[in-house]
Amino acid sequence: MRREKDGGPFGRKSSKVLIAAVVAAMLAMYGHPAAAQPRETVQVTGSSTVFPFTSAVASSIARAAGGERVQVTSTGTVHGFAQFCRGSNLQHPDVQNASRRMTAGEFSLCVRNGVNEIMEIPIGFDGIVVAHRRGLPSPNFTLAQLWMGMAKEVPQGGRIVPNPFTSWRQISASLPDWPISVIGPPRTSGTRDSFTELAMLAGCRTFPEIQVITDAAERTRLCSTVREDGGWVDGGEDDQAIVRRVTEGRDGTLGVFGFSFLQANRERIEGSSIEGVDDAAETIASGRYPLSRPLFLYVKRPNLERVPGLKEFLAEYVSDGAMGSGGYLLRIGLVPVDSERLLQVRAVVRDRTIMMRRPND
Repeated sequence: MRREKDGGPFGRKSSKVLIAAVVAAMLAMYGHPAAAQPRETVQVTGSSTVFPFTSAVASSIARAAGGERVQVTSTGTVHGFAQFCRGSNLQHPDVQNASRRMTAGEFSLCVRNGVNEIMEIPIGFDGIVVAHRRGLPSPNFTLAQLWMGMAKEVPQGGRIVPNPFTSWRQISASLPDWPISVIGPPRTSGTRDSFTELAMLAGCRTFPEIQVITDAAERTRLCSTVREDGGWVDGGEDDQAIVRRVTEGRDGTLGVFGFSFLQANRERIEGSSIEGVDDAAETIASGRYPLSRPLFLYVKRPNLERVPGLKEFLAEYVSDGAMGSGGYLLRIGLVPVDSERLLQVRAVVRDRTIMMRRPND
């Protein structure tokens, strides 16, 4: 019996034609599966410190547009970079809020996942404050005293021992007789990274017992590990919740968070001096305040053409109304860059300038 060359009406050739027709119909209805699905809103993730500023810009755009155009979530700087660098398609965020500069490791993660064109936009400065309930006498901490109060292990009698201090007065007669009780940011927070670098590491390195340790990893571990006996408590990514716990806690409870949250709650909390310098916009902008740090946005440049509203979002962020003298971001606590630096920041946005070097190079 003779077979049809193409296998009859349901043979190989006819089956291929049928499958091709079905696929063509599906593509016509749903688009190519590899193509990025369109998204109507800008997605921003990252730092809880930068969150209030980006949210204010998003609200300004929403009022002008008559609806939400920018979605902002607060995940912490570390988790934010993990999401931002996960991929280049529109399933992942367009913008990363960061309360510190991107690390070399985060940059490498982005590159490995195809996120190759990244704009780095400095938006201003922040100071990490060590705040207490309003009405109490404000301490003047040295960095060494902060470390002695918060570290898990400290020098005593020529040895490194578990932290024995239960009150600040035990560390120095110049400090108040408050129990050591600090609520601070978690490990996923850029504020925690910055506090570790600016306060813990800097304060720790002043001690001879630490200086003689030759193992760099061991020195870093001792300097950066906070106590686990209740003297330090991770407060989560919600800085406003840390403010509330400070105001509702016992006298002398301290909170570690960004300057803007101090500004927004002046009627309830006050900041401590650090190395004799008060936490003020002027001292933070000048760098005299020891716990000053820059704040950033990181943006996927290709998404400027792929996501409606992203260009407008960046333009609004660096506008006179937002970042200029008297702008609404300054009114809610952003410490601004100077006028010359602001022109440079606007040029990055205008020219869509990408990072040309690895962070920390």
